[in-house]
Amino acid sequence: MIDTELARFSERPLTLLRRTLGTRQEIRGKVERASHTLANYANPKRVEARFERLRALGYIGGGPNRTQFIFGSMDMFRFFIVPCAADYYRSKNITFAFHALLRFLDDPASMMDPTGFMSHRDAIIGHLMQVTHADPIYDLQLLAAIDDGLVELESQLVQILDGTHPRAASIGAIIEDPEYHERLLAHVREFMLDPTRCKPMQRDNVVSNPFFAEIARTFGDLPSAIGYFASLPDRPLPALRRLLRTREFPRQSSRSRSQTVEPAANDFDHTDDDAPHQVEGGQAA
Repeated sequence: MIDTELARFSERPLTLLRRTLGTRQEIRGKVERASHTLANYANPKRVEARFERLRALGYIGGGPNRTQFIFGSMDMFRFFIVPCAADYYRSKNITFAFHALLRFLDDPASMMDPTGFMSHRDAIIGHLMQVTHADPIYDLQLLAAIDDGLVELESQLVQILDGTHPRAASIGAIIEDPEYHERLLAHVREFMLDPTRCKPMQRDNVVSNPFFAEIARTFGDLPSAIGYFASLPDRPLPALRRLLRTREFPRQSSRSRSQTVEPAANDFDHTDDDAPHQVEGGQAA
């Protein structure tokens, strides 16, 4: 159902573009966040503490090497993020390309890093608030490894809901679901209380589409995504060869993948999509 009261459906495209572009001060903030991401790509050691924290929380195990990480993120982007989002926005009568442009203008950094590992805290938070997520749990697990990441997300969601957030106008020009931020806030608070008992908050086209639901079981949470990355070729040439030859999502069971990858401490069984995000063999802090 389309809410014609939302700016996304009621305002002219040029007005939406102006809103997402923002003021000069806001543009400076966007440049800073984008520069932060580029600097992390150039020097991954800058985010090593984040990886260590994720290991301590049990969200990642030994972890993929840089080649696996790069090519794994490409698979995530081409097999899950783009097709699943395009399907969803098509159901809302939203042109996906224009939607992507609005997102880019709102915060370029949010589209520079599919995995979020190289992104500034506020870029991850902004991304969560500007996009109705297939399942936000991946980003919540990522923010758990950043000092005050979840607390800041909660605070900014409250500001979005009461209209005091500095990016309220910009994000309001993008979001198409009037209840998304309220649902997300409740989900964040549930996750903060107990990550292992937090029920999934999946988007409609993931719940109703078995194909996307299957792919979400691979890329929808950190332990599963990292496990997939680590299962890929670990040298550049074989990884590139596989990338060029693999045109569709490799539909293999999580069991067969786990035989080659040490699971993270809190990896969970995805067989019941309505079940909480359970921990097997450990518990996230």
